[in-house]
Amino acid sequence: MGRTISNDFSWSKSRSEKFRECLRAYYLHYYRSWGGWDPEAPQETRQLYVLKKLGNRFTWAGSVVHETIRNILISIRFGRPVQAAESIDVAYRVMREDYRHSSRKGYWKGNYRREFSGLVEHEYGLVLPGDVWKANWEAVKSALEWFLNSRWISLAKSLRPEQWLEVDSVDHQSSVFWLDGTKVFAIPDFAFLADDGSPVVVDWKTGRARPGYDDQILGYALYLSERHRFSPERVQARIVYLSEGLEQNVQVDRASLERFRASFQRSTGEMKQLLSDIDSNLPRAEAHFPMTADIERCAHCVFRSPCGRENATAQVA
Repeated sequence: MGRTISNDFSWSKSRSEKFRECLRAYYLHYYRSWGGWDPEAPQETRQLYVLKKLGNRFTWAGSVVHETIRNILISIRFGRPVQAAESIDVAYRVMREDYRHSSRKGYWKGNYRREFSGLVEHEYGLVLPGDVWKANWEAVKSALEWFLNSRWISLAKSLRPEQWLEVDSVDHQSSVFWLDGTKVFAIPDFAFLADDGSPVVVDWKTGRARPGYDDQILGYALYLSERHRFSPERVQARIVYLSEGLEQNVQVDRASLERFRASFQRSTGEMKQLLSDIDSNLPRAEAHFPMTADIERCAHCVFRSPCGRENATAQVA
């Protein structure tokens, strides 16, 4: 018997960010598109679902880097050889096939691969010179080359089987914990036990530092604490900026965790105010989810066509 899928209320960093950026995009992404994976879904629902799965060239590059690192770490974990040139070549071939699929708008015809659907640049006909796409690949290659020559490879090879905790799970439904009665999604990129028994969580970033990253990794600390049964204050947290070859330590202590919880409570409280039935996660009418006034933000949104802002954003994009 198949698993029943229900649209339960949950929290994640990405959901919180979308809520702050544009309430209409939040509504379309988390509510109006629900059920659109079914080929028999109403046309509008299906359209919104396909659109919400699209990324852009920057998120695509980051996703390929994360997938490649995940595969490298899994290979190391299970004693399989890792060849740097081969890993980079696989990433290149994946991106080449992704590009072909997206440029043909294959995402409207059916599933392609789990980690990639298509690109918003192709959906909205944004014409970019070849140098832009080449630079996107070069950013991926540079990040992977740095990682493959970094201390993280030798560290991973030094870990005993019992020291491995998490490697960027592809099963998002299992990467959850509960905080104040709310399901929270948290998917650490890499987590292990140091030689002294301290848990370490690592988050790979392909972009530059910006506010909010600390909160994300504090969520990972709470997730690891619940799943592996240790105090969150024991967690050592690292953010690694692959494109710059920089590492940042994130303080995990009572004060930082209390700040995270307070921010989390504000975020979930604001989201629930826009529900007509909290227990059933039913949203209020669409009018309660107005579009952002920031047209520049709309220019990069996957929903600009159903929102009727495609023409208004043409010059901005």
